[in-house]
Amino acid sequence: MLPVGNVLVSDDVRDVKFVCDIARCHGGCCVAGDAGAPLEPEEIEQIMENLDAVIPYMTTNGINVVKEGGAFDYDMYGKFVTPLVDGRECAFVYFTGRIARCAIEKAFEKGESTFRKPLSCHLYPIRITRSENFEAANYHQWSVCVKALVRGAKENVPLYVFLKEPLIRCYGQQWYEELLQAIDVTKNPSH
Repeated sequence: MLPVGNVLVSDDVRDVKFVCDIARCHGGCCVAGDAGAPLEPEEIEQIMENLDAVIPYMTTNGINVVKEGGAFDYDMYGKFVTPLVDGRECAFVYFTGRIARCAIEKAFEKGESTFRKPLSCHLYPIRITRSENFEAANYHQWSVCVKALVRGAKENVPLYVFLKEPLIRCYGQQWYEELLQAIDVTKNPSH
């Protein structure tokens, strides 16, 4: 583990090579799993504030789920998550052919929304767990992302580099610089 500020970063974040390969995985992380994407309470508010901009990009089933049950749900631990369509895909997914994409992000990219997407989605496959005194940033290994591991190894891109933007979004530029220093020290102990 690499201690960076009050965050314990798993060695996998440094060592795993990873680049999303949506052409091969088809956005599987948005349609597989046993719960929706984790949400922070303030993200629910941001989704609600931008929902009118997001709805035009959603599927009919996704719109119906949100209209009937709201823009969030609870996982088995009582934590906030995005709602699912038929217990499978995220309600905010739309499809380009067979590829699942995020309607929240599409509205943001078009300049129609101020909310990019849930941080848990932006950071994936890093998952953040919180305790009273610290946070842990861990790599979540999932068979859906096997193609991303192959591409990451081929392109030699470490996970922390691939996820630079969301890590900065989560913890800030200074924290990211400290992460880079901590990684450099572990790779070059003589420094």
